[in-house]
Amino acid sequence: MKLSIVIPARNEEGNIGSTLTLLRDHLVSAGVTNFEILVVDDGSRDRTGEVVLEHAAADDRIRVIRNTGRNGYGRAVATGLNNFTGDAVVIYMADASDDPADVVRYYQILRDEADCAFGSRFLRASRVYDYPRFKLIINRVANFAIRLMFNLHYNDTTNAFKGYRRHVIEGCRPFVSPHFNLTIEIPLKAIVRGYTYKTLPITWRNRTVGESALKLKEQGSRYLYTLLTVWFEYLLVRHDTYRTDSGIFEPWQPPQPEELEPIPSSEK
Repeated sequence: MKLSIVIPARNEEGNIGSTLTLLRDHLVSAGVTNFEILVVDDGSRDRTGEVVLEHAAADDRIRVIRNTGRNGYGRAVATGLNNFTGDAVVIYMADASDDPADVVRYYQILRDEADCAFGSRFLRASRVYDYPRFKLIINRVANFAIRLMFNLHYNDTTNAFKGYRRHVIEGCRPFVSPHFNLTIEIPLKAIVRGYTYKTLPITWRNRTVGESALKLKEQGSRYLYTLLTVWFEYLLVRHDTYRTDSGIFEPWQPPQPEELEPIPSSEK
């Protein structure tokens, strides 16, 4: 199974090089060699794109595309989701806050167990380092509200780091969230529309270089809009948007070569 990792990046010159190296090296050491790392340069004013191009010149599994339209985290991720080539995709942060070892675990889940891999920073075995206290409080309140509204056990919907099979991405279109509200739009749509998922504890570390693009004061109304939009789908029209296939998860199998038609005896 080919795995794509989409990394939205804006002004991440200080992080993106080490992020790419750590991620690629860990995938290879874990035996995951059929992959691509797709960085979406979201209007960076520094050398983010150039750094990725330097890595891409040494490894053709790494590539960069530029979001030349309006900027925003959601728009950058959507650009990546419109251009990835794998059978499954993981959305990964450019600041290396996510652990490459968890990408491998996502890959194994998506290959063998479920349509979606949803990590949580708030399970017993999770490891979280230097999470800002104010953001933590807002996070727990928001996720508690989401759990009540959608009757979920999953407790970290707002986490951006998630994995999906390709057909889930297609089944959750269109994406309408231009900013960080996309982090809840895709998983909630996937759940409401009937795709299978598995949750697992993950490791998260706060960035050590640069500044996060997430501004809570700016994003509150956007999150609320997305939350209510998918909630109304859940309450009112989910039978219209529910997946149309069997709904049964099928472990990934390599495509079988087409059977050759037998040669007529007269032509032998």
